[in-house]
Amino acid sequence: MVVVVEEVRDESAPEVSTNLGEGEHESDYETDSEVSSTFSDDEDDFNPDDETLYERLVALKDIVPPQTRSSLYSKYKSTTSWALWSVQSTGTLAWWISTSALLVGLPLALAIEDETRVVQQEREMQMQSQGQQQLLGGPQQGQPQGVLPPGF
Repeated sequence: MVVVVEEVRDESAPEVSTNLGEGEHESDYETDSEVSSTFSDDEDDFNPDDETLYERLVALKDIVPPQTRSSLYSKYKSTTSWALWSVQSTGTLAWWISTSALLVGLPLALAIEDETRVVQQEREMQMQSQGQQQLLGGPQQGQPQGVLPPGF
């Protein structure tokens, strides 16, 4: 198989007459100023302040190899799925705790408060009866003061 290379000239471009020798090309004689002016024109258009973060990340796509990108993406997906699972589990746990506290803890707290109020009223009644007995000259300190409920 033979490959033939053919030069295609642009007919719209003007012909430049050069006095170059055989094997010499015009590009061999480019000066640094011509090269730097070509690059500086491109650099003048670039303004890093106008570039967004997204554009910078997209530009990294050409630098980072596909295997590394794939590895990073899989780690990103596993991290986000773990974070989502954690948030959902935390929400479920919070729901269980709050409903359990409302269904069990609130009635228990109300029952304890009622019992405390009843005990306080009994103490007040005992104190009143003791005060009346002292005014009337009833039993003194050494004698029993009435019946106490069990556990008090």
